[in-house]
Amino acid sequence: MEREREVTMRFLAEPTDINFGGKVHGGAVMKWIDQAGYACAVGWSGQYCVTVYVGGIRFYKPVHIGNMVEVHAKVAYTGRTSMHVVVEVSASDPKDRRHTKTTHCVIVFVAVDEEGTPVEVARWQPRTEEDANLERYAKDLMQLRKGIEETEAALRKDVP
Repeated sequence: MEREREVTMRFLAEPTDINFGGKVHGGAVMKWIDQAGYACAVGWSGQYCVTVYVGGIRFYKPVHIGNMVEVHAKVAYTGRTSMHVVVEVSASDPKDRRHTKTTHCVIVFVAVDEEGTPVEVARWQPRTEEDANLERYAKDLMQLRKGIEETEAALRKDVP
């Protein structure tokens, strides 16, 4: 089986995606991010995958109704059963195609079998300096997440 490390989805932002401010709703963008990330994780693992974490999400610029939206997802790091997928969203006016980065995040997916039990995934190895930087970024976020989870666990101990 050939593994797909990257997925790009493209579509037009529709009037049904609008928020009260007249721009595309952040929730719609997050849905697109999850869909592209899922397609990427499944393409790499060949298994059904579940989202276990979304982090580092950053909205840089709004997406406007009628924009051509491009959601690019790429495997940046693999663990035993998990895949860290970096997702970049850009948008442009379809007439000029000058894409502007609008959103960025990292999603962690776990591959599971029919019973929902995590299964091992193929190891991804960086091949370029950019790949190595993405892997370091994913590992750094993983360490930050562990620190946050430890702090949250300590806080929950104090709650009756």
